[in-house]
Amino acid sequence: MNFYSKTHLSTMKVAIDSDIPYIRGIVEPYAEVVYMRDDDITTERIRDCDALLVRTRTRCNEALLKGTKVRFIATATIGLDHIDQVWCKANGITVCNARGCNARGVLQWVSAVLKHIVLGDGKRPEDYTIGIVGVGSVGSLVEEYSRRWGFRVLRCDPPRKEREGGDFRTLEELAERCDILTFHTPLDATTRHLLNNDIIARLKPEAIIINASRGGVVDNRAVFHSSHRYFFDVWESEPNIDREVLARAELATNHIAGYSKQGKANATAMSVNSLARHFDLPLKDWYPKEVTPTTPLAISWEEMCARIDRYCAISEESQRLKANPEIFETWRNSYSFREEFF
Repeated sequence: MNFYSKTHLSTMKVAIDSDIPYIRGIVEPYAEVVYMRDDDITTERIRDCDALLVRTRTRCNEALLKGTKVRFIATATIGLDHIDQVWCKANGITVCNARGCNARGVLQWVSAVLKHIVLGDGKRPEDYTIGIVGVGSVGSLVEEYSRRWGFRVLRCDPPRKEREGGDFRTLEELAERCDILTFHTPLDATTRHLLNNDIIARLKPEAIIINASRGGVVDNRAVFHSSHRYFFDVWESEPNIDREVLARAELATNHIAGYSKQGKANATAMSVNSLARHFDLPLKDWYPKEVTPTTPLAISWEEMCARIDRYCAISEESQRLKANPEIFETWRNSYSFREEFF
């Protein structure tokens, strides 16, 4: 009898966030699958589950997991700040994320912001020094294209500097020298309120702040009370975000910077592939057939500016969110994924 037959099906149960796209019908041949909205994922409902596939809104900690059979968690996200990794490791639960899954989606959101800034100021990329805080999957792409387009680039990434050496600067130096600061770090104890009153005090008077990482990386109220322009995709206390902070943002979106078709397909595929490797399922190379993977292009500044609004209508989305902040989460859950074009 094939391992992936009824014998295996009867011994394995997987709970999946129902808002993870492209996944329905994929795991069912190999396990019992239950789909739940994030706010329905409770201890009682997952008590007999072997694995969870979740998103950022599910807090995977002792309060949720204690007393369950769960031994594997895949999150269809880059970030891991919603998972208590220490507790999971101590209790024999394997955790996998989708590292880099939506990096190009976030790149294109940042590109739309840069276009808004540069053209709105009547300048060229060469007129700006951009400081990239966190040079991982997303930050590396922002660096690559920023340099290609003519921005001067400074980088801050203490973990990479410790591992690799190289030309990484302190956050204090970036604050003092850069015209634009863009944040692309994970959120943990070392990065919470990385941008705070002390760093804000070092900024150039006209410096601009971009955050598409995690809301808690930036002290939202400190930025609000400063004189600086800011562009936020992520917020403290999501989805119940500070309405004053929202209103003063030059452009604001509801944590959808990485919401591209390819980014979501990558995240789902990476979660399924991780599940398959852990439980030895024949899905290790699966990818959604509905989505064509992105072909990276060495696009020029002029071509990006000419095309980006068709793919990332950030101004219109900002207007909608500011007019209807109460739809933050419902709109996010029903968002029409963008196409990546470079």
